[in-house]
Amino acid sequence: MHGCGSCECSGDPGINDAIVNSKVEAVCGGGSSRGRRQRPGEDVVHPLKVSLEDLFTGTTKKLSLSRNVICLKCTGKVSKSGVSMKCSGCQGTGMKVSIIRHLGPSMRQQMQHPCNECKGTGETINDKYRCPQCKGEKVVQEKKVLEVVVEKGMQHGQKITFPGEADEAPDTVTGDIVFVLEQKDRPKFKRKGEYLFYEHTLSLTKALCGFRFVLTHLDGRQLLIKYSNQFKAIDDEGMSIYQRPFMKGKMYIYFTVEFADSFNPDQVKALEAILPPKPSMALTVVFSFVPWVEFEVEFC
Repeated sequence: MHGCGSCECSGDPGINDAIVNSKVEAVCGGGSSRGRRQRPGEDVVHPLKVSLEDLFTGTTKKLSLSRNVICLKCTGKVSKSGVSMKCSGCQGTGMKVSIIRHLGPSMRQQMQHPCNECKGTGETINDKYRCPQCKGEKVVQEKKVLEVVVEKGMQHGQKITFPGEADEAPDTVTGDIVFVLEQKDRPKFKRKGEYLFYEHTLSLTKALCGFRFVLTHLDGRQLLIKYSNQFKAIDDEGMSIYQRPFMKGKMYIYFTVEFADSFNPDQVKALEAILPPKPSMALTVVFSFVPWVEFEVEFC
């Protein structure tokens, strides 16, 4: 038999096929072994409370999180030697079936739950071979600080994703950490898309005699507002527009006038003297006439 000159090649075709297959398995992650197939990991979702000011000006929040990472000492093999055995309690499935109750002849209710002997891994190992760092858990806890950038104009319910930052597990594609923005209520200010609504209450005297007030905006700027009508629209003072940081919508200011419950006769006369006269209301009475019709009724 003649070889090809390589130390990995043999004249036996069967051996050559085995060498090629082993290389393919090494690259692809294990070939036919179902335990080595990477399954998708779960995403971890966290609510993130933000103020309307945060969404108007943008902000960065630093959050400290704990997550599971693959043990570097045993690389997730739970033992120093990498030798593990199929769990005898669940036969390697990682799950056990318990009978809750019998419902009748040949009928029973069952419940499936993770195996308590192997904690759902399907594997067990002798304590003396167990990895001293992860204690056979395959993963260890790691603390990490994430900088969450809340951009101008983001909205309630919008998601900020950190790909591949969720819990790690063997033979698993690491999921994402997802932050969901939750806007806190803000007195007087309300938001609808790119529009801001502000409500201001004033007395009847101020409404009649003229009124100005200082409005402190969400970024701390102070605007001098003059009362002139039931509502006022101001361009470019509304909400920041997402991914267009130099553009803003409109702000609408609604004025609510507080009226007195009642006035005494002297106050009524004083108001009548300075206010425009009330419009006169002429009462028009319309009479309709129905003609009288006489008729006789005969009874049999």
